[in-house]
Amino acid sequence: MTDIIYMDNHATTPVAPEVLEAMMPYLTTHFGNAASMHPFGAAAKDAVEKARVQVATLLGCSPVEIIFTSGATESDNLAISGIATAHTRKNHIITSTAEHHAVLDTCHALEAEGFETTYLPVDKYGMVDPDDVEAAITPKTVLMSFMYANNEVGTINPISDIAAIAKKHGVLFHSDAVQGIGKLLSNMDELGLDLASLTAHKMYGPKGVGALYVRAGGYERHPPLQLHPLFYGGGQEMGVRPGTLNVAGIVGLGAACELCQDGVGGYRDREGSPTGMLRDRLYEKLRARLTDIHLNGHPVKRLPGNLNLCFEGVQSHSLLSGLKRVAVSTGSACDSESVKPSHVLTAMGVPDALAVTAVRFGLGRYNTAEEVDIVAEEVVAVVNRLRELSSGM
Repeated sequence: MTDIIYMDNHATTPVAPEVLEAMMPYLTTHFGNAASMHPFGAAAKDAVEKARVQVATLLGCSPVEIIFTSGATESDNLAISGIATAHTRKNHIITSTAEHHAVLDTCHALEAEGFETTYLPVDKYGMVDPDDVEAAITPKTVLMSFMYANNEVGTINPISDIAAIAKKHGVLFHSDAVQGIGKLLSNMDELGLDLASLTAHKMYGPKGVGALYVRAGGYERHPPLQLHPLFYGGGQEMGVRPGTLNVAGIVGLGAACELCQDGVGGYRDREGSPTGMLRDRLYEKLRARLTDIHLNGHPVKRLPGNLNLCFEGVQSHSLLSGLKRVAVSTGSACDSESVKPSHVLTAMGVPDALAVTAVRFGLGRYNTAEEVDIVAEEVVAVVNRLRELSSGM
């Protein structure tokens, strides 16, 4: 598939060569179980703890605040269910209508157990209003959860402002920070988060491994956080996330975090980053040659590699089918087979007839200007052809 241009980096990223190199020994000769007492186990445990430090360095936190998981979905579930079921004197959760299903479905499941959830609206850009957050807090509110940056439209939420409100009212704050970590400000103290979910495969690491940041304490509003585990077993990860550790994957996550810390490719620099400039180049080329296209998400406060566009009059699935040399998506990879409008676009007030024409371009570290120009040419050709066919029917 070397002739296909990959621009779906919000769904997953390729594993960076440096990450693969770091992982290989733990897929071959260093295969020990990190819980074993012999030298093979000790080598594996040392690698896990090195990775824990690498993740913590990117997040500006202590290694003891990092819990390794199988990925962001588990981290979201563990954060929300773990906090809710460990703090039963309060039963109210606040989130938004534009969250990932890993958050929304967890809240729905908790509602069946007697918890209450307030789903706040978002504005036309997909952004949460901090004033709405504060107005929704009650004496029963135990947790709020808002994504750092939206996985579909790229809009960046005012996380620090929301965190200040959470601290003021003594409410815990979790963020599905998957799309933002490593690309935007990633320091947990500066963001003010109590819990944050991340995953390796969105930041040039392997699939099947992620982490949950859990603040160890230090804020006056609450004692050290307690999490109720989702399942039980050998007591690994401080008893919060039992199970044999995925050593090679964890090593890959650590290496990926170190690359982001080093700013490889300038991807962390949102303003004027190479990725952001390529995204802008693609948008300008499409806008110059096509009419009736609409940008979804905030025009400025958005992920550097995100470009979500509606092509009026062209069904997104038809457009994707026509793009033979380009890999893009209609939105979240979890909903890629759905023909329904995106729940994120619906929450933003985009009419259904327009929402079903949306395509998400996710540019990444390895895309080039030459690829952008090829993609623009192909998208323009396919959109014009489909519009001609539609007008002739």
